Amino acid sequence: MAKEPKPIHVGIVAPPFPSHYRALQALAAELIERGHRVTVIDRADAARWLDAPRIGFHTLGHASHPPGSLNRLLRLAASPGSPWGLLRLIRELAANTDMLCRELPEALGTLGIDLLLCDQMEAAGGLVAEAAGLPYVSVACALPVNREPGIPLPVMPMAFGQGSRYIKMYASSERVYDVLMSPLRRAIAVNAETFGLPPRDGLHECLSPYAQISQTVPGFELPRRALPAHFHHVGPLRPPAMNQDALDLPAAEGRPLVFASLGTLQGHRYRLFQRIARACRHLDVQLLLAHCGGLSAYQAHTLKREGATWITDFAPQRAALERADAVITHGGLNTVMDALSTRTPMLVLPIAFDQPGVAARIEHAGVGLRTSPTFAGTRSLAGKLHELLHYGRFTAPLERLGAQVDAAGGVPAAADIVENTFAGAVPAGRMDCA
Repeated sequence: MAKEPKPIHVGIVAPPFPSHYRALQALAAELIERGHRVTVIDRADAARWLDAPRIGFHTLGHASHPPGSLNRLLRLAASPGSPWGLLRLIRELAANTDMLCRELPEALGTLGIDLLLCDQMEAAGGLVAEAAGLPYVSVACALPVNREPGIPLPVMPMAFGQGSRYIKMYASSERVYDVLMSPLRRAIAVNAETFGLPPRDGLHECLSPYAQISQTVPGFELPRRALPAHFHHVGPLRPPAMNQDALDLPAAEGRPLVFASLGTLQGHRYRLFQRIARACRHLDVQLLLAHCGGLSAYQAHTLKREGATWITDFAPQRAALERADAVITHGGLNTVMDALSTRTPMLVLPIAFDQPGVAARIEHAGVGLRTSPTFAGTRSLAGKLHELLHYGRFTAPLERLGAQVDAAGGVPAAADIVENTFAGAVPAGRMDCA
């Protein structure tokens, strides 16, 4: 009979964004159900994203990142507004990495952390864990940052192609990206040197040699050839279906239902929602619009006149997608993986971060369409939406990828990997697993 895994104390380090916390909280809850202890380690403001009382929270950054400081980062992330705004955002992210590298080592000892779960988008977790000699698991809540020739970076909007021309184009885009990310690269390089680690300056060089977990499935990814053997596609990290809310919606039979959401950080984009509502009215389809608290009551009321059938701040996403005939999304990976699970075709309006890369993968996989959130007008949106609703070419790819999501394992598989990593704790390769 197999021995029960020894209870351990798992720490979580992640960027303080709600979508990342949502995925990691689901994994944390599964680990707690198995008898482990889990503590998130972050600035005070980030505790707002946790709604599971059994998950511990340890505050860092009392002096440099006091309560209220997260609002500035969220504003910049939602609307950098200009190249200078983007640079300020990158500097904020670099300052977060610096703070964690300063304060996390002592916290790990104080808390008695046995293993660290490190979001790929926060380099400090991997740097500190390696320096401390702790086993750690990298988690890609967004698209994986693992690099390889011939694969565009997640933040790049270009379509996938093969051949020397594409390889050169992707390499050039990497160089541009690395220049833009200079503040964060410097923070990584300086802290690696301070810890006495081998030189590195990119997120892709701070990944775990023990285990790496991704919310994606192989069929959604571009054709990679260089992922390490300890990289695991587990599909979306979500609570069990029995714990998810139902959707009470008196939708009319015979009329298509469209669900539209731009995520927590982009829910303020009234003008874009206005074009979406008008496009749905043009097609005479029902629209459930979730703005995640980003709109005023007056704006929400106006959108009902423009064509939205129902407007809410938050909707139970899984239930909404199960009812919807199509979804309009910003391309956040959480929403996209849920849509694959429910076999719901997607119209993607990528705005920031890895969303352009997600949109490129959606088109490459044949499970949806993409268009510009800035330049697509009402007629263009209506045309794309009509194609999703009335052409059957999306059905087979959605079924194929949906089956992969169903079989990927989700949080139970991810929790198995965490437990096995601690039990084995033997690095499987080099740090720069790209």
